Amino acid sequence: MIVNELILPWVLAWLVGGFGAYLVAVLDRYLAGTAQAENAWLAPLASAAWLMTQQATTTEAPDARAWRLAPAFYLALAATGLALVPWSPNLVGVDMATSLVLWGSLEALATVVIFLHGWSANSHLALIGAYRYVALGLSYLLISMFVLIGVALPAESLRLTEVVVAQAPLWHVISQPLGLPLFLVVGLGLTFWGPFNLADSADLSTGTAVERSGPPRLVWALARAAMLVAFSAIAATAFLGGWMGPWLPGPVWLMLKSLVVLIALLWLGHRLPRLAPERCVTLMWVVLLPLSFIDLIWAGAVALLMA
Repeated sequence: MIVNELILPWVLAWLVGGFGAYLVAVLDRYLAGTAQAENAWLAPLASAAWLMTQQATTTEAPDARAWRLAPAFYLALAATGLALVPWSPNLVGVDMATSLVLWGSLEALATVVIFLHGWSANSHLALIGAYRYVALGLSYLLISMFVLIGVALPAESLRLTEVVVAQAPLWHVISQPLGLPLFLVVGLGLTFWGPFNLADSADLSTGTAVERSGPPRLVWALARAAMLVAFSAIAATAFLGGWMGPWLPGPVWLMLKSLVVLIALLWLGHRLPRLAPERCVTLMWVVLLPLSFIDLIWAGAVALLMA
């Protein structure tokens, strides 16, 4: 009983996260236009095998324990997020009454882990990347909070399964048109992907990961990709009706919808220009945060009208 209720959901989540991370690497190569010059399906495996054979370097006087654990912690957060996703009415890894709140806490913990990853290396470029992320982390969390409260209002519940059921008349992507675009911004920020990649950006020589090599660098890349997959599944659950759909089984619908969100995030990551940190802060606090509050008011009004 303990194995089925506690261990199995996380084991399955780790497996889904691992395959999803591989899929992210393949899709990213296609969207970047490098798939024609290499075998996009084998290149991620070759890169992973190469990193596994490399020596893991170290810096002078790092916080060794925190530096080793930070990538694993970030990967564990992604796996925990996937464990919360309901695949069908009867297939839910961890069906908590406050699963939306737990997802929000995972986003907050991700800020701590990413900062720990940069700080523990005892390297100035890694530390700058860590502080960059923290400077923006609060704005991501606030936007996510307002948007997730908005999807919880029609369901009158913080349980993700109830959020899916509440979308039977109309998906939230239609009834709350600002919600999904704002949540996608949160996803790009949470995984520091594309225009919001300020933590591991090229101008910092990969930032928090600048001193990483060998297997630890592979784990960090795997964790980032797995978090992108977990976020896509949560977004599909909260805004695209989760498992709902005709003809096909619920888990298949969830995978297809999650894939759509994942491709959208990767495409935006390649098409949108990377913003300077000060412009990014202004965008978050002056434009997107007020829009998220408007989305919350809109969601409340729609919930009252449909009650």
